Amino acid sequence: MIKLARDIGVDLGTANVLVYVSGKGIVLNEPSVVALDTDTGKVRAVGLEAQRMLGRTPGNIRTVRPLRDGVIADYDVTQKMLGAFLTKAIGNRMLFRPRVMVCIPSGCTSVERRAVIDAVVDAGARKAYLIEEPMAAALGVGLSINEPRGNMVVDIGGGTTDIAILSLGGVVTSDSIRIGGDKFDDAIIKYVKSHHSLLIGERTAEAVKKSIGTVHPSGRRDDGNELQMEVRGRDMIAGLPKTAVITSSQCAKALTEPVDAIVDTIRAVMERTPPELVADIIERGIVLTGGSALMHGLDRYVMKGTGVPVLLPEDPLACVALGTGKAFEDFETLEDQVVVMKRVM
Repeated sequence: MIKLARDIGVDLGTANVLVYVSGKGIVLNEPSVVALDTDTGKVRAVGLEAQRMLGRTPGNIRTVRPLRDGVIADYDVTQKMLGAFLTKAIGNRMLFRPRVMVCIPSGCTSVERRAVIDAVVDAGARKAYLIEEPMAAALGVGLSINEPRGNMVVDIGGGTTDIAILSLGGVVTSDSIRIGGDKFDDAIIKYVKSHHSLLIGERTAEAVKKSIGTVHPSGRRDDGNELQMEVRGRDMIAGLPKTAVITSSQCAKALTEPVDAIVDTIRAVMERTPPELVADIIERGIVLTGGSALMHGLDRYVMKGTGVPVLLPEDPLACVALGTGKAFEDFETLEDQVVVMKRVM
């Protein structure tokens, strides 16, 4: 059966791509990974299937993460990945090509924005729109951004952290730094390498982060216990396989530098914010969104570093994607007030 086109929202993240379809909600949530056949250039797998191949492929298959630090690092692969995800989400029997809105980091340059638009159009969109991630996250959480009151959103993704103060439907003050979940993984890899002389891969570091990772200074979880995990990799001295035990307190030490950078940026944004809006934020709190906001203890760490209450939505990862759907529902209002939204015919 041929279907009419639907409006589609895409959270084009460094670590994960989420696709929102009007009338259905979030229909796809998969890693931003593509497996390519180097002999033919064809896509062998995308998403979860491609992620399973990371570090385990033969010579003729290359696994690629086409987005780095929140922007497109490989245009051709990104276009193929988007096309595959859109087909997964809506099928290939559409009467009209869909309108697609994509979330981007607030610090994107005009060249990076154009690359995203071109990739979306080439992937099959009839019209492409861009909306900054903090604005989409605020919409997804359900904040009343059109009121003359300050709202602060901190979206911590895989490649970037976007911080914005919103009021009257617009961004008052914002900043974006290229620190996120990937930098957390890199910090764990670096720590294990320097303290255990053990080289581990990205997938192992991510597993450590999700299983026992914490930024709580004590290194302990809510039950007061310190967790540990056995990891395997290559001995940096002997070059042979080696096993080591990593603890949650070691993770806390490893993650201190990137997390402190995020807190420092939040404080810098607040310092540039009018005092009336700062008063609103103290009353209403900072809203953390993004997949990396789920890191254990991060909300309390930010609260301690800023002195402001921190709120964590039920599903931080989905907020940005849900916000794209709400942006389409209230498109006319946003088109008038959000100047960062671009339209291409």
